[in-house]
Amino acid sequence: QVQLVESGGGLVQPGGSLRLSCAASGIIIRFYDMGWYRQAPGKQRELVATITSGGSTNYADSVKGRFTISRDNAKNTVYLQMNSLKPEDTAVYYCNAVLGGTVYNYWGQGTQVTVSS
Repeated sequence: QVQLVESGGGLVQPGGSLRLSCAASGIIIRFYDMGWYRQAPGKQRELVATITSGGSTNYADSVKGRFTISRDNAKNTVYLQMNSLKPEDTAVYYCNAVLGGTVYNYWGQGTQVTVSS
């Protein structure tokens, strides 16, 4: 059974930092393209950052220069380092693993990030 378990969310003040982790089981992530998405209340889920199996990264314009996605294939874990957080970053953050286009597509349960003073 495939599981993606996110952790590291919480309440942080504007300008602060958080590091999200996504620990995978049931799959070997080094074969997968991995990503972080987020969904704010009343809004659609949107891409935050992706990292391919080869290590190429892509970021939403709204987080470029502030967020960094990385992967540790030995730990079967993907990370999202979030710096200079803003209230508009408040959302539930989801981890995603994709292989072969949409043939294999898995999601985590999400972790809440709240940026507020």
